[in-house]
Amino acid sequence: MPQRQPHSSSAIRVLQVEDSQLDAELIQAALDEDGIEYEVILVDSEPDYVASLSHFRPDIVLSDLSLPGFSGERALQLLRQQDEDLPFIFVSATLGEEAAIEALRKGATDYILKEKPARLATAVRRALSEASARRANRRAEVELIRAQRFESLAMLAGGLSHDLRNLLQPLLLAGDSLQDYQNDPRLARLGKLVRDCGKRGLDMVQSMLSFARGARRAEQVRLGALLKALDLLMQGSVPRSVSLELVIDDPELSFEGNHTELQQCLLNLCLNGIQAMPDGGCLRIEATKLQLAEDFFRPDEDARGGQYLRLSVIDSGMGMDQDVLACLFEPFFTTKDAGTGLGLVSCQRIVNSHGGFMRVDSAPGKGTRFDLYIPLLDQVADAEQLLEQDDLEGSAEKVLIAVEEAGQLSLLVDTLDAYGYQAHASQSGTAALQWIEAFGLPDLVVLDADMNLFTGVRTMAALLDYGYTGGVVLLARPDAPQDISELPPVRSIYMVDKPVDSRLLLVTVRRALKATGTDAPAGGEPSD
Repeated sequence: MPQRQPHSSSAIRVLQVEDSQLDAELIQAALDEDGIEYEVILVDSEPDYVASLSHFRPDIVLSDLSLPGFSGERALQLLRQQDEDLPFIFVSATLGEEAAIEALRKGATDYILKEKPARLATAVRRALSEASARRANRRAEVELIRAQRFESLAMLAGGLSHDLRNLLQPLLLAGDSLQDYQNDPRLARLGKLVRDCGKRGLDMVQSMLSFARGARRAEQVRLGALLKALDLLMQGSVPRSVSLELVIDDPELSFEGNHTELQQCLLNLCLNGIQAMPDGGCLRIEATKLQLAEDFFRPDEDARGGQYLRLSVIDSGMGMDQDVLACLFEPFFTTKDAGTGLGLVSCQRIVNSHGGFMRVDSAPGKGTRFDLYIPLLDQVADAEQLLEQDDLEGSAEKVLIAVEEAGQLSLLVDTLDAYGYQAHASQSGTAALQWIEAFGLPDLVVLDADMNLFTGVRTMAALLDYGYTGGVVLLARPDAPQDISELPPVRSIYMVDKPVDSRLLLVTVRRALKATGTDAPAGGEPSD
C-alpha cells in the first residue's frame, strides 16, 4: 500500500480508496495545491481497507465509487458500522445525480467529480470541521446526560441518607455503651464489633452522598478519613488481577481543603491507573508529609517552600510516551475510546484550588506516577485532644435532649446517664418546651436540628423566650448547615456532626457546661 508521510504533526490522515495510481495522484495534487498537510494511505481492496481503518485511524476517507472486487458503497457501509461521524467523500467519474443522492442518504458526507477536483480541498476542510463540531456536540450531550444522572443520584442519595443515618446511628451509640462493660470482655468485644459495623456503614453512606453531591466547602480534611473513604469507593472497581496498596505516613494529619473534591480527584486517577493495567498489576496510593525547598519547583510552578502533603497514585501499567504527556492536560484530549478528556483537567483544577500543583512521571512500559502536592499550614491541636477520659464525667447536671427518632433518643439518654448526667428525653421541640414549663430550665439542651414539626432552630428561639441562658448542643448533618443568624444572641452554641460520635458528644457537653459555668449540680432532680 503506497503511502505519503506527513510534513508536520498537524497533518490530517487520509485513507484513499482508489485503484488508479494516476487518479490518486490527481486527487492528492488538488490537496497539495490548497496547502493541506496530510498523510495518505492508498488501498484498493476490502481487506486492506478494513485493516487501515483499524491501524491507520484516518481522519477522512476519499473513495472511488467502483473498483474491481470492491466498491465505494461497501467502503461506506463498513465505515458507518464503526463510526457515524468520520467524513466520507466520494471522488468518482461515474457518479450520476441519482447515485449521488443515494450516497448522501446512506451516510456519505459529500461527492466530488474527478473531472472537477477544484472543489475537493474546500469539501475536505468543511467535512473535517463539521465532523469535529458533531463530536464536540456528542461529548457535550454525554456530559449533560452524566450531569443529569449525577443530579438524580444526588436527589436519591439525599432522600435516603437521612433515614439510613437514623437506622445506623443506634449501632454507634449501642456499641459505645457495650464497650463500657470492661468487666465482661465478651460484651466489650461485641460493642466494638457493633460500633465498627455501624461506623463503616455510615462512612459508606457519607462518602457516596458527598461524592454524588459534589459539595464545595472549606473544611478540615483528615488524611486517614480521606483515604479510607477512597478505599470504600474503590471496592468493586479493582479487578482481581490488580493489587491495591495504601501507604499513609500519618493518618491523623489534618489540613484545610475540600474532602469531596480531593476524593474525586484521587478516584479519577485510580480508575485511570486500573484502565492502564488491562493485564493486571499494582496500584499504589501513597501519602507523605515532606519539606520542599525553593529549588524543587519548576518555572511554571508557584515556588513556595515549606511543608507539603504529597498524595501519589502509582500504577505499573503501560505508561505514556512524551507525545501523550505533552497533551495530557488539554481539555478533551483522551487516550480512551469513550473518554471525555476532562478528568485530568478537573484534577489539576482541584489541586490548584488547594494552592498546590501536580506532576506526572511516565514512560512506555514503565507505568505512571501522579504526584499531588498540597501545601500544609500550621495546624492547631484539636481541642478535643486536650480532654482526658476523666474530664468526660458529669456531676448530675440536668441535660434536656430533644430528638424525634426514638431509638437514637433512648441511646443518647442512656449514654449521658452512664456518665453521670441527669438526662431527660423529649421526642419533639414542643415536648421539650412542655418539660421546661413543668420542671424548670435545664443546665444544658441537646437538640436535633432535623426535627420536622418544630425544628431545632425554632426550638432554640423558643428557649430564649423562656429565659434560657445556658448552652445549646445542636446535632446537625454536615451537609445541611443551619441558619442561626436571625436568632437573638445565644450564650454558647456547639455543633456536633451527625452521625453522633459518643466521645465527641461527651466532650462537647463538658465544654458547653464549662463555658456557661453550669458544670456543677444545679439542684435536686425534678420528678417526671
